[in-house]
Amino acid sequence: MPPDLSTLHGGSLLLAWQLKDKHVLIVGGGDVASGRIESVLVADARITLIAPRACLHPLTQYFVDNSDRITYHDRLFAGPQDLEGVDMVLTAIDDVETSRHICALCRERRIPVNVADIPPSCDFYFGSQIRSGPLQVMISTNGRSPKLANIIRRRIEECIPEHAGEAIEKVGELRTKLKERAPGVGGEVGRRRMRWMVDVCSSWDMEELALLDDKMMKRLLDEGWEKNQVPKLEDVGGKTRKSTAGRPLEEQAGPLLPTALGFIAGAACTALILLFKQRS
Repeated sequence: MPPDLSTLHGGSLLLAWQLKDKHVLIVGGGDVASGRIESVLVADARITLIAPRACLHPLTQYFVDNSDRITYHDRLFAGPQDLEGVDMVLTAIDDVETSRHICALCRERRIPVNVADIPPSCDFYFGSQIRSGPLQVMISTNGRSPKLANIIRRRIEECIPEHAGEAIEKVGELRTKLKERAPGVGGEVGRRRMRWMVDVCSSWDMEELALLDDKMMKRLLDEGWEKNQVPKLEDVGGKTRKSTAGRPLEEQAGPLLPTALGFIAGAACTALILLFKQRS
């Protein structure tokens, strides 16, 4: 059934923006700026931070002192020259006029910009985020209510299985080993790889996937991929922890918010299927 076109508006295009080795300018050094720094460091970007030292939040100071990916300038924003060679700009200062001026300069130069607490001056929003290893989930209210986004994030976070991040990490390693064993882009081999990986993720629970090590992965490929089947954890030398052995995913996540749990499980399965469809 086609979507109701009258509802297709008012949202954002949610993306996992790849910032590795890109240059991000952050103006401001307070509490909000420290959160921006942490988010950008997670994305493996390079940061130029401009803020008077007297205004630095303790966490911001910690990042400045300990990260070799941050270039710090103890001063105020100086003007257009500070935007040279910059791929993204984030401002987190109390000076509204300066923030709007920086936004205007960025838009003249087609540099994506986010201005804290001024939604019309944002090309994108940060939302409220959950991170567990490679797993990232963002809840956005499109600038309408950051507090509600935070409340929803906390409630959803309670429903994510304990070992989800570890499981995704191990699945990524298994997928890499499989592509080394059965290389090729597209075609029947690519389709078979995708089907087998989806079957593994559907047959094993999060905790079992998180237990995979190199030896078990080799046995899983030998006994599973090569024979076109999905062995059980015990068949490849693994042993489920007693804490959740035999318990369904819903019980592992606790009794809270079964609807949110269903959402997370569905989103996780969709993400894994899309991951396996990648051709590179």
